[in-house]
Amino acid sequence: MSKTITLIGLRKFNYFMAALHGLQAVALLALSKNFTLPISAGYLSWDQAAMRVVPRSTVLFNLSLPLLIAMFLIISSVAHIIIATVYNKTYNENLQKGINKARWFEYSISASIMMVAIALLVGVYDLTSLVMIFSLTAIMNLLGLVMEIHNQTTTKTNWVSYWIGCLAGIIPWLVIAFYFWLSASKETAAPVFVYFIFVSLFIFFNCFAINMVLQYKKVGKWSNYLYGERAYIILSLVAKSLLAWQVFGGTLRP
Repeated sequence: MSKTITLIGLRKFNYFMAALHGLQAVALLALSKNFTLPISAGYLSWDQAAMRVVPRSTVLFNLSLPLLIAMFLIISSVAHIIIATVYNKTYNENLQKGINKARWFEYSISASIMMVAIALLVGVYDLTSLVMIFSLTAIMNLLGLVMEIHNQTTTKTNWVSYWIGCLAGIIPWLVIAFYFWLSASKETAAPVFVYFIFVSLFIFFNCFAINMVLQYKKVGKWSNYLYGERAYIILSLVAKSLLAWQVFGGTLRP
């Protein structure tokens, strides 16, 4: 099967993926009810009655959840269009070298937005916490780029970037798991659909890491870099679609 994957075929596949992501974004925005979440920030305030500094919080703005969900679908759609058109020559040249820079830049934004969305669903509304979750996820993906660039110059695969990326990537999941535990311990557990989102997306995020290992180990069909590239594209579509429609079914349905 891996022998049938060609650069021309991948170009057509990118067009198709652009359409699928874009259509889902339009459908989700059209079907979803208006739903916003308060993004807040904490600060210290002097309590005159108690004569001490106390922590307080304030709502900075309300964030549209349907727009946030549609955003990572739109970003992926635009990325696929760019890859299939103006960037296609460079994309093909890089694939033949065993690297796809565009993938990691797109993931650094879209996957990071996905993590922010999951965090919001468990009650992480603090702006700085969300920024750190976004940033760590972005760093994880950019280290995927470093992994591919670095190993262009090595005779033996160097896994340092991979393992540092895994470390950066696991922290947001641990933070979200803590919020799950905290809510449950206070007898205000998250809805069941949020648990399904956590488990399913955690599995899919790990599949990306596994795909990279299979590529560099050249296991079976993954000895052809194009096979791994196609796998990345499919994983991206399924993960984004799964998150989008689980959120829609659990929260955004009219």
